[in-house]
Amino acid sequence: MKISEIRELSTNDLQERIETESVKLHQTKLNHAITPLENPSQIKAARRDIARMKTELRQRELNK
Repeated sequence: MKISEIRELSTNDLQERIETESVKLHQTKLNHAITPLENPSQIKAARRDIARMKTELRQRELNK
C-alpha cells in the first residue's frame, strides 16, 4: 500500500485497517512457523505497511 493511498483513508478507516492488517500479519507469522511460505518477504512488506499506517495516524494526531 502506497502512502498516497493511506492518506486518502479517513481516520476511522485507517484504525480499522491497522487492526485487520495486524491480525493478518500475526496469522501469517504463525502459518510461516508451521509451513514455510513461498514468499517470506510478505511478512516484511506487511510489517512496513502497518508502520506506514501508524505513522500517518500519529501525524494526524499531532496536527490537530
